[in-house]
Amino acid sequence: MISPSKPKRAELPGFRVRLLVAMMLVVSAVTILGLLFAQHRAAADVKRGLQLEFQSELDAWHAIQDVRYAALAERCHALARKPRLHAALEDDALDLLYLSARDELSDIMEPEGSPVETGGRVLRARFYRFLDARGRVISPPEGEEVGRLAPGDEARLAFNAVPDHAQTGYLVRNPDRADETIDEIMVMPIFSTETGEAIAALLLGFNPVELGGHRTVTAMRSGLWLQGHLHLPSLSAAARAAIEQDLARAVNASPPPENSMEVEVDGGPQLLFYKRLNPGSLFPPTYEVCLYPLTESLARQRRLLWQFGAAGAVLLLGAFFASNFLSSRLSAPVEKLAVDSAENRAQRRRAEAALQLTSEELQRSARFSADASHQLKTPVTVLRAGLEELLAGEKLPPAAREEISTLVHQTLRLTNVIEDLLLLSRMDAGRLQLEFSPVDLIPLIEGWLDDFSVLPDALGLKIETDLPPALAINGEKRYTSLILQNLLENARKYNCAGGRLRIAARPEGTQAVLTVGNTGRPIPRAMQEHIFERFHRGSSGENIPGHGLGLNLGRELARLHRGDLKLTRSDEAWTEFEVRFQLAPTNPAPSSHGLV
Repeated sequence: MISPSKPKRAELPGFRVRLLVAMMLVVSAVTILGLLFAQHRAAADVKRGLQLEFQSELDAWHAIQDVRYAALAERCHALARKPRLHAALEDDALDLLYLSARDELSDIMEPEGSPVETGGRVLRARFYRFLDARGRVISPPEGEEVGRLAPGDEARLAFNAVPDHAQTGYLVRNPDRADETIDEIMVMPIFSTETGEAIAALLLGFNPVELGGHRTVTAMRSGLWLQGHLHLPSLSAAARAAIEQDLARAVNASPPPENSMEVEVDGGPQLLFYKRLNPGSLFPPTYEVCLYPLTESLARQRRLLWQFGAAGAVLLLGAFFASNFLSSRLSAPVEKLAVDSAENRAQRRRAEAALQLTSEELQRSARFSADASHQLKTPVTVLRAGLEELLAGEKLPPAAREEISTLVHQTLRLTNVIEDLLLLSRMDAGRLQLEFSPVDLIPLIEGWLDDFSVLPDALGLKIETDLPPALAINGEKRYTSLILQNLLENARKYNCAGGRLRIAARPEGTQAVLTVGNTGRPIPRAMQEHIFERFHRGSSGENIPGHGLGLNLGRELARLHRGDLKLTRSDEAWTEFEVRFQLAPTNPAPSSHGLV
């Protein structure tokens, strides 16, 4: 007997330590990931909030611009319909153009020397000019109140051709000087009433609308970036130069209409947003730029990180004590598990030895069955030959002749039992090989029904059939016929007087289904699971000749044919068996199948 070795006690503390370390690693990893996720989410929420605020301010600014565009478009259309202005443009009388437009634009122009209104949200222009059909600026006559504009600035307002739709841009005047100003430029085309083509354009310069005038985040600063220069007076020259380089790289690498990035300003991190103000314009691209210092946000994140760190430390400390307690509790069953494992291994070895003995006994039993069947076959044959020779004698009295006939019949039954045992022993030993070929079931069934018709029928059975003209299966004819014989003989033997026997066959998918049913006493439910066992005979077959091998042999042969045999119904009215075979292929190729 194998005695399991006991696990060493020294291994148990090591297991507890490993379990404790593993649990602490898991808790630590979850805590660190939670802290990182919380920090990332807080930073993302701050950035998202700033972006939403920036976007809302730009949307409000664009709404003001839309109102301006609508008002200016209406005013330009009204100017274009004025006979004097229209005549000046159509007849090339440009010296009368500003004179004709002076009264019409007097309410738009901002009086000279007037203070700039807070927010610049009124429709007041600093200057206006006209562009001719080629997009060049039409210079106003001396003394006209059209707003002051340096010759160089006026030249930068020209286009290669008059635009056919409204344009928006920005003009920097007096750059690199203390009195540097930026004008918002709007260009509205004027169309001919005859051809519908743009024959001129009205150009107006406004004080830019102040972005963020009512900003809730007061620390945010805004300015304009155009032509490579950032116009944000509150920044130092070095900070502006650094941001200009960052913006140039970002816009040149991938020029999206809006984006954000982190920059360093005066030694501190800041979040920079930028968005183009004049998309699709012929003027140089101009971007609204907003800066928000991240010092307070980072300090808030650090405080949050310390808070989470303190909570994590408490959690880790609690996890350490909990893990220590759990590891000691969980390691207690390890010793028992080790002992049980050793016992299980010993039991498994004993079971394997028992299975080996059982297998050897089964093989010896199969060899004995085969040898006994072979040994019995010859004496039974000799006995039957001797009885038949006696039966052929002419001087036997009738009573002796009847007794000898009964003995001959019993030898025939004994021969059938021996043949069935030989076949079963071959299947048990794995030596039965089937040569598959197409076999038509219908002639086999009809042949057995013809044999039954010549037998004495004391029961007066009525035979019913439901068969197709042909039904080819993939099998071996000899053993297929043996399956049919066993099923039909059972249906005849266990029938009742005046009963019915019904046999039907049909194709179903890739299988052929054969059913054999009969009237008679039902098989008790408790006996149904045993009817396919060898030498089993239920109560309904106690007075009926047989040896209890037919159904077992039929099912084993059906399974060798890649099918099956089963009882599908048994009640007071009807008992029915079903056997399935594989349909023969269209172009059959010989194949063998069996137990190896």
